[in-house]
Amino acid sequence: MKKRQAHRIIMNKLKVYIDNRQKTVKIPSGLRLLVRRCCNATLVYEHFHGDAEVNVTFVNDAQIKELNAQYRDKNVPTDVLSFPMGEDGKFDINPDTGAFVLGDVVISLETAVVQAKKYDHSLQQEVAFLTVHSMLHIMGYDHVNGGIEAMHMHEHEAAVMKALGFTYDLYEEG
Repeated sequence: MKKRQAHRIIMNKLKVYIDNRQKTVKIPSGLRLLVRRCCNATLVYEHFHGDAEVNVTFVNDAQIKELNAQYRDKNVPTDVLSFPMGEDGKFDINPDTGAFVLGDVVISLETAVVQAKKYDHSLQQEVAFLTVHSMLHIMGYDHVNGGIEAMHMHEHEAAVMKALGFTYDLYEEG
């Protein structure tokens, strides 16, 4: 009889710390789990290897406007801000956990509600898109200057959203 060889599967761990710092929008049931799924799906799509940590904070428009002014010199609210903690695919390591510290995602739930209505879909789909979008920024993608870089980012957004069971065509820029 042939012996079976044991295969050890090493799963990467992702810790998503979620902090709700706003009281404007009631957090729907399952939204925190969805955010975790979006972060994980993005890392899987990007073939990220290793344990990782990311912070996601829900804020209101006044709070995100303040952050946008402070960090981007834009004195207006926005939907999401990304604060990558790495550069060129290299991230710091949390000495307590050994995990890569990817960065921070800040989502204005107030703006997410408005955009969900504008695009005629659920708040969950809007938050999923904003999370995926921001995670791709953390992974080094950018769309600000347009061109091929923006096209690549949009392709990755579409693929991750599809993997999560959402449509993407609503976000195509005209």
